[in-house]
Order: sequence, then structure tokens, then C-alpha cells
Amino acid sequence: MPFDIDAFNIEVETEIIGSNFFYFDEIESTNSYAMEEEEELPNGTVILAEKQNNGRGRHNRKWYSLPEQNLTFSIVLKDKFVKTYPPLIGFVASLCVAQTIENLYQLKVNLKWPNDVLINNKKIAGILLESKFEANKIKKIVVGIGLNVNQKVFQGTYIIPPTSIILELKAKDFINREKTLAEFLNLFEEKLLLMLKNPDDILNDWKLRCNLIGEKITLENDDIELVGIFEDIDKDGSLILRTKDKIEKISYGELSIR
Repeated sequence: MPFDIDAFNIEVETEIIGSNFFYFDEIESTNSYAMEEEEELPNGTVILAEKQNNGRGRHNRKWYSLPEQNLTFSIVLKDKFVKTYPPLIGFVASLCVAQTIENLYQLKVNLKWPNDVLINNKKIAGILLESKFEANKIKKIVVGIGLNVNQKVFQGTYIIPPTSIILELKAKDFINREKTLAEFLNLFEEKLLLMLKNPDDILNDWKLRCNLIGEKITLENDDIELVGIFEDIDKDGSLILRTKDKIEKISYGELSIR
């Protein structure tokens, strides 16, 4: 069923996020559109597509999503949102996906560093952040989100098995995508504004949903494999890893349980 923009507009209550809204039946990639669009897109622009021909996740992995089943969208952030705590924006996004699912569907959600959203150790959402610079300063950050809502069958091979809201609820009727997106955007604007005032609150809320803190993990960082205890998350969003020899701050990598 196509996305009902009128029904969505009734639910959304934001002032900035989503005030400029693009809807595409088909597009190469919502993130690419947001990054490459020659006409400057205003702060808070949301681009939603039913089908992405070249949807991407982290490390340029393909993101597969059946048309009219899920939510695949990107958000353009500028101005105050990218000047103060840009590394935390991914944490805000994954936290808001988790809270959206909890608020609307009462499912238990876990967060995996840096930006995966899991239910029962299966991936229900992924987040891709891309930045555009001008004169060595961040001009904009594009937050790309893929949230599996109504898809029941997933083809291909995956590092983490996928799932969706409808599968986890064992529901017969389609989940309301319009209400789900509106709830997310309402929370996202609220949490972004909180990030500007008190970033520690964002990290604390995120860590409450990360069940790997304190566990022995493996981190693949480029061609290097690191093994240690997932000690904590630093204020800049880095993972603090305690190895046999030292404490290390890791800004990116692929995490798995040892």
C-alpha cells in the first residue's frame, strides 16, 4: 500500500524535521539525493522513497527493501544540529528508532554500537550517516534510515539476520507506516534539541539499551582485529575497549560478541 502523506501529516508534530518533505516512488538512494542535490535542501528536509535502486548501508553494503513495505528515508541536518555534537547524531537516530518501536509496539529493543537496532538479536533497522564539508567545516549531515516494518521475507545473506515489526508482533494486519514515521520524526526533533542542551542524557538513554557493555567483544577495524571488554561509550560516541595491554578509544569498526 503506498504511503499516505495526508495521514502522515495528521500525526507529525514537528517544526523543523519534516517541514520540507519529499516522497518518491522510486529513486537511486535517498542519501545520495540528499548529498548530491544541487538546490540546497533546507535543514530538517526528509526524503522518503518506496523503492531504492541503490540503497546503501555502512561499508557500502546493499540495503534491500521491498517497495511499499518498509520505511527507507533520509534526513538533512544543518546549522545548530551539526555545529555542536555531530558524532552523537547517529546515537540520537538509533535511540529514536528504538523508542518509536517501544512506544507504539511494546517490543524490547537493543542497540548495537555504532548504529544498529536489534530485536531478539535480529536487525530491524540500520542507520547511515554521511557528511558534506565546506572550507573544512561540516555543511550538512545526512541521516539515512532503513526500518523494516511490513516485510516478511528477506533474501540474500546477512551478517545479522533481519526482522521486521510485523514479524516480531506476529501480526496479520499491516503495520501503520505513516504513524510509525511520524512518531520517529517527533522523537527525533525532541531528542536533537535535548542533545544541544544535555548530550549526556542521550548517551545514558542509549547505553540503557546496549546489552553488550561489559561483555567481551571483537572489533574489526579495517584489517585489524581487536579483542577486549566493551568498557563504555565516550562522550564523543567512541567505543572504549579494554584490552590486555591498554584502554583504547575506537571511533569506527564492526562489533561482534567474542
